[in-house]
Amino acid sequence: MSIITKMDHFTILSTDLAATQAFYEMFGLSVGPRPAFSFGGLWFYCGKTPILHVVEKQEIPQEPGVLDHMAFSGTDINALLQRLTLENVGYTISQLPNPFKGWQVFFLDPNNAKVEIAFDIKDIPDEHHLNASLEQLR
Repeated sequence: MSIITKMDHFTILSTDLAATQAFYEMFGLSVGPRPAFSFGGLWFYCGKTPILHVVEKQEIPQEPGVLDHMAFSGTDINALLQRLTLENVGYTISQLPNPFKGWQVFFLDPNNAKVEIAFDIKDIPDEHHLNASLEQLR
């Protein structure tokens, strides 16, 4: 069984939210709700689905560039975390802020691209995985 169930969204960085909004609205995407993050940004929807996330930055870093990460939806968060641990791939776990609910697991692929796999809030990570993630953040 595959842990990844579908492509979810891409996240890009922008120094000009107004220009970014005008550009993507030109193609029929619309700005919609997003979690109460501590940073500025926009979520663009195609119908009822948020497919492009934009994070506001004062400047775009050289690494990784404008593409921040790619995100997939998944099932069985603990199977993923066990696999990452087995393969010695470092990861972080976070919980989406309100009003959205869910778990996010972030890690780097072999090309140094950031990957997110998002899980339903009911797919709860085992405590030892949460503790391991906290240790990696220190």
